Formats: sequence, C-alpha cells, structure tokens
Amino acid sequence: MPRPDRTPAASDRAAKAAKIQKAGAAAERRRGALIWGSAVAVVVLIIGAVVFAVVRDSPALADLSAVEDFDNTAADHRNEQIDYDSAVPPGGPHHPAWWDCGVYEEQLPTEHAVHSLEHGAVWLTYQPDLPAEQVEVLTSLGDADYMLVSPVAEQESPVMATSWNHQLELDSADEKILQAFIREYKQAPDTPELGAACTGGTVTDLVARQ
Repeated sequence: MPRPDRTPAASDRAAKAAKIQKAGAAAERRRGALIWGSAVAVVVLIIGAVVFAVVRDSPALADLSAVEDFDNTAADHRNEQIDYDSAVPPGGPHHPAWWDCGVYEEQLPTEHAVHSLEHGAVWLTYQPDLPAEQVEVLTSLGDADYMLVSPVAEQESPVMATSWNHQLELDSADEKILQAFIREYKQAPDTPELGAACTGGTVTDLVARQ
C-alpha cells in the first residue's frame, strides 16, 4: 500500500527538531571553544607571571652602579702586619699565603684574605649584628668556589661585597645584587692571578703581628 504523505504539522515538527538539534550542537561548540580559550588564557597568564618573576629577580637586571673601583698593585707580598686604609681592603699588599675560601663565623686575618682576592675570590663581609636571616643569605652565596664569607666588626656598612679592585657597600644582604656582583667580579678578567687556587693556602694566621 502506498505510504501516505506527511502532514504539514509533522513536517513542521521535524524541521523544528532539526533546528533545535543544530542550535544545540552550535552551543556545544561555542561552549567548548570558550572552555579551551579560558584554559589557554590561564596558562598564558601563569607563564607570564613566572617569566615576570624570573626577569624581575634576575641578577642580570641588578644595578651595580654603586660599585667602587680601585687601582691596587698585585704581587706585593709581606710577612708583617699591614695597616690598611679600610677594614675590608679591595686589594693591596698582603701575606704570601692566601686564606682558604669558605664560610667562616669568625673574623679573618685581613692580610691573608686580601691574597685570596688576588686569586679571584669574592669576599662577602658583614657586621656581627646583622640579622640571622641575612647572614643565612650570605652563607648560602658563599657555598661555592672562590667565595669568602666572614664578619668584620670594624666595617661601616652592614654588608660589603669585595673583589680585587672592586667593592660594593649595602644596607642589607640583597641577594639579587650580591649575585650580580659575584657573577661580574668573581674570577674577573682583571684578576691579577686569575685561576690561582683558593684552597691549599692557610686557615692559620701566619702574619708576624706587632
């Protein structure tokens, strides 16, 4: 028997159903795109925040304009006590034996420490009453080769970073600036005895004290 033609009402219902299905599918696609777009935006924001934090804290952007430069003569070795112009001299005459690099809780013999500078070491010094958390920053930075860390009671600034012919005075242990100083001046090209050892020297004061 021949199939009767659909009534107009049935055709309209089918059309409406198809239209609703099509609209639903489009809405799902928009919702999916929105979810993916939001996820991508969040990831971009996270990456941007991380990059900003890394760049902001990078030693490469630290301001070293306060570093003072000096002009000291190398290889001036003396066995006797030396009267320096400052509590932490950035070079000058010194004892023939260098002080072994490392972190020390007591004040070091200056004549030996200056010889370590001649070998390319960076000497981080601090006033004895520096807060413990700042001393910890210096101690952490000093846990590397060619580094000296010690208190110096007579220095005028709370923290000082010193290499041969270069010195920076700070009000606190600013890790970013100190890292920049170390990167710039440890084993620097103007080191008089570049590459000479910073171990195998002495940890005993050998200066002929008056």
